[in-house]
Amino acid sequence: MKRRQLLAALGGAVVSWPLAAQGQPLRKPRRIAFVHSGFKADALIETGGVFWIRRFYEELRRLGYAEGRNLVVERYSAEGRSDRYAALAAEVVSHKPDVIVSNQNSLVKTFLAATSTIPIVGITTDPVASGLTSSLARPGANVTGVSVEAGPEIIAKRLQIIKEAIPSAAKITYLFAGHRPDGVDAVARRLGVVVTESFLPQVDETQLRRSFAEMAAQRTDAILLDGSGSFLAFRVLLVELAAKGRIPAIYPYRDYVEQGGLMAFAPDLGELAERMASDVQQILNGAKPGEIPFYLPSKFELIVNLKTAKISGLVLPPTFLAQANQVIE
Repeated sequence: MKRRQLLAALGGAVVSWPLAAQGQPLRKPRRIAFVHSGFKADALIETGGVFWIRRFYEELRRLGYAEGRNLVVERYSAEGRSDRYAALAAEVVSHKPDVIVSNQNSLVKTFLAATSTIPIVGITTDPVASGLTSSLARPGANVTGVSVEAGPEIIAKRLQIIKEAIPSAAKITYLFAGHRPDGVDAVARRLGVVVTESFLPQVDETQLRRSFAEMAAQRTDAILLDGSGSFLAFRVLLVELAAKGRIPAIYPYRDYVEQGGLMAFAPDLGELAERMASDVQQILNGAKPGEIPFYLPSKFELIVNLKTAKISGLVLPPTFLAQANQVIE
């Protein structure tokens, strides 16, 4: 080929490449709706203060989906009000995201009632016991996710931890807003304690203050808080009320201990966040949510806030502190 012909051929190729690129459609970013029962919408970001939410985005990025590149995230919050669930679900579903990421059994159930087609990835308590699904291995319908519990024995374990931390505890109040697990009474009898129940169908400041006033009047020795997401919006208030009433409490998540709560026997939410990101990635790549097994946590940690114990005048046994995975001083 002569030099003039070669230059003409190369020139034609240079001109044709941009045209060919322009003819290829750009892939539309995928959209997820991140909906939380308690945390405010502006906290559901990668640079936010909640460590497991950061881990969720970091893992999604590692799996190939990053906000601002090929992912759009729409954020919503019920701000602790269950009466907003239905309207919130209707709004989210009307925007037709590719995946809905949410927490709390009742909120996830509300989404299931609002759509049978949009995939839902939930972070819940026991999904089978609460009636969210009939199978962990094959959730069916359009839902999958992770559980913050590894069965009802986790509640029993927290009850046992309270007794080890406070051997004199004889009357313990189980404060819950979700499903009541089985097995609590049997463990209570074995430990020689009486467990009274305080069920809150609606979690708000008025109800919480009333419940703590009742517990103080009943001279409860300790509080066991369940893992319902409804409480998370009021975690600061819960810790304040426990401190004011000088009632030791064990919480389901480390978030409470970081706010000044006494102790928590908590799942590794970082691990669960990574599993949620994996679920989202699989769904965006074509997997059916009902065929992705619900994941149960494999790691739990005992976190103790020794500073809180000292302020309240509580002396924790050295043998108990030796069991802690983390002691905040």
